[in-house]
Amino acid sequence: MLNTILNTLSMILDVSILWFAIYQLLKYSRNNFKLTLIFKGVIAIFLLKLASNLLNLYAVGTYLDYLISWGPLALIIIFQPEIRNVLESIGRTQLLGRHKTLTVDEREKMVYEIINAMDYLKKNKIGALMVIERDYSLSQYIEPANKIYADISSELLISIFFPNNPLHDGGVIIQGDKITCAGSVFPTSMNPSISKRLGTRHRAALGISEISDAIAIVVSEETGRISIAIHSELNYNLSLDDAKLLLLEELQPKKETFYEVETESEGENNEETSK
Repeated sequence: MLNTILNTLSMILDVSILWFAIYQLLKYSRNNFKLTLIFKGVIAIFLLKLASNLLNLYAVGTYLDYLISWGPLALIIIFQPEIRNVLESIGRTQLLGRHKTLTVDEREKMVYEIINAMDYLKKNKIGALMVIERDYSLSQYIEPANKIYADISSELLISIFFPNNPLHDGGVIIQGDKITCAGSVFPTSMNPSISKRLGTRHRAALGISEISDAIAIVVSEETGRISIAIHSELNYNLSLDDAKLLLLEELQPKKETFYEVETESEGENNEETSK
């Protein structure tokens, strides 16, 4: 009897772990355009394999057997950066960047400095790309870039992107309340639905948002318009107020949200008790 119960619990645990892993993979791939295409390709290959077995297509079936045998190794090589980011995020306990979790005042000061820089860049039509790291590490883009490790300030951001500055090209990476590096090069998005009017900065911002949870801020050099890419979506032509609200909302730690909800519920309970 005891063995039966243990076997049943073991099977439930086994299936639960498998389904949880599949759920996390699907959740991550939903915001990753490249990974979504790979999933579609894998499904298409298995459907072709099933059809070849049913229709006795020997040549097609043999080719698909080789493809299925070596496919996982090819996927590991192709998605090595994404796999590394996922493993790093599992071992990370901090919610925002490698430096520290920001307090409310630090977060508001950080957004204030970014907005001030964006205001100047927008008025003077100076192109810029700023990427804020969150849970997923951007170390592979930091290593080849020009290291800065300075406190974030609007003056420093403006000077980095000022025309003819050697660091003008590429992007800035922000970790916590620090400017970690400048001149970073990010992968451009391959999404065919992107407007052809968008330049390299917008495509790079969207590209880094497709393979990570980073926040990418773009100021257009041609129009001065502000855009923010988050979770594979580009919020185009934002006002400074809209950009500020979006940044504050996205940078808010989850535990702080839970605390606020809990505080509100406690206040309602106290009011009911007093009545």
